[in-house]
Amino acid sequence: MFETLSGKLSGVFDGLAKRGALSEADVTEAMREVRLAMLDADVALPVVKDFVNKVRERAVGHEVLDSISPGQAVAKIVNDALIDALGGAGAVPLNLNAAPPVPILMVGLQGSGKTTTSGKIARRLAQRERKKVLLASLDTQRPAAQLQLAQLAERAGVASLPIIAGQTPVQIAERAMDTGRREGYDIVILDTAGRLSIDEALMDEVRAIRAATDPAETLLVVDAMTGQDAVNTAKAFNEAVGVTGVVMTRMDGDARGGAALSMRAITGAPIKLTGSGEKLDALEEFHPERVAGRILGLGDIAGLVEKAADTLDHEESEKLALKMMQGKFDLDDYAAQIRQINKMGSISGILGMLPGMGKLKDALGDKELDTSVLKRHQAIISSMTRKERRTPSIIKASRKKRIAAGSGTTVQEINRLLKQYDAMASMMKRFSKLGVKGLMRQGLSALMPNGGRPPGGGGRPPFG
Repeated sequence: MFETLSGKLSGVFDGLAKRGALSEADVTEAMREVRLAMLDADVALPVVKDFVNKVRERAVGHEVLDSISPGQAVAKIVNDALIDALGGAGAVPLNLNAAPPVPILMVGLQGSGKTTTSGKIARRLAQRERKKVLLASLDTQRPAAQLQLAQLAERAGVASLPIIAGQTPVQIAERAMDTGRREGYDIVILDTAGRLSIDEALMDEVRAIRAATDPAETLLVVDAMTGQDAVNTAKAFNEAVGVTGVVMTRMDGDARGGAALSMRAITGAPIKLTGSGEKLDALEEFHPERVAGRILGLGDIAGLVEKAADTLDHEESEKLALKMMQGKFDLDDYAAQIRQINKMGSISGILGMLPGMGKLKDALGDKELDTSVLKRHQAIISSMTRKERRTPSIIKASRKKRIAAGSGTTVQEINRLLKQYDAMASMMKRFSKLGVKGLMRQGLSALMPNGGRPPGGGGRPPFG
């Protein structure tokens, strides 16, 4: 989402890094480029002015102009200013400090992803916080909106308020809270109706629901793809009904990121959660310091570790780690690794979370990394017998022809897979011989044939 802004800011820092000590004119020129980059990313003008002024004040100080690495010093100042603009370091959790059932009011325009987000939050609270959650649709405007939320609740594994035709939104909200109290629910999520545009009728309805339920959280759901319009929507809702937090949806889109940078400054309400897909588990806490790191190409290792912890099968990973330690690795293990990689989602999305990978992503352009080879490898392994997967050395010409026919691939592709497998299996054996201490002493190159040195003192390394 922030790729354009990230690329332009990286260009500014690359230019500064090539210079020696910076003059005030160098800083002024760099800040002009930063200002243009932020405006191009659809950041609100008042936010841009405030941001650039803060950075300039610190950057023209002696600690930067006389710094050994002035380019890095300016990058650090921009990073700190980005974190401030996004709401300060650390995620802001949902406020659940109220007597149960805690009401959470979901507001926003139609099409912003409000109903899906309600389901995502319900699932998150039920699974991570072990809360008993009730979902209630107050949307009497859109046909089948209440039925949609009931289906989402079923998928999320939480309860939904039974539908009674003819009730007003306020009556439904009161019934939801009454049901929550009587049936011992911890949290009641109230999904209000949206409109195609902000109107007084919508605001009056939300005010009446808020007065009837006194919510602990009023979460505004905005679509990050709408750019500056998302900021205008947030401002209008905040002035009319008061917003305690923002949830930004479609953060995986190609929007320019300006809405996220403007949201805190314009509304005063923190971005609490972000959505990046239709799946019910595609919801994350918003960490300003991690987003700033990704904008500046510093990566988001903490986010990647959390993503891995949430998606990977720990039992399978432990089994594989044990096999690696013992120097055992067969094609079943390789297939398991492919499944784990696929669970992590888009490869380019993972790359974006690794430090210094921004330029590689730029080189790829709009293309997603080609992962079709992994799918073909899965198909090939699936076409093998159990014995072949456990002992790949028995796979000779006739078996290769049968496997190729069964998987819709060629004998050449099977040969390439077996060659890759042999290289991985050899590496595992060397790992088991070295052990962790030997690996720490000799480094990763010790896993390569001949310790990573070209055979015979010249030529290409075998893995090159």
